Amino acid sequence: MNKIKAESLQHARQQIDAIDTALVELIAARQFYVDQTTRFKKTETDLQSPDRMEQVIENVRAHAQLNSVDADAVEHLYREMFKYFIQRELKEFRP
Repeated sequence: MNKIKAESLQHARQQIDAIDTALVELIAARQFYVDQTTRFKKTETDLQSPDRMEQVIENVRAHAQLNSVDADAVEHLYREMFKYFIQRELKEFRP
């Protein structure tokens, strides 16, 4: 994504709104594929996938650092997202 210096508060807010829209679309896409994984999981333990979660955390922390973003903040966001998606999967797994 190209980052350009904001010329006004309104311009900065427009850019933030555009980014928020893109983030929601990306979260929706991630949710779609998380939902797809449920078909391949056989037990509730499979839903947790702690090794996979730690792999993802490691990857996003590294990506955050490369982009000068607080890796702890990114990790926190992902862990919250994991909690939500696991609860969602559990509802599907045991209706």
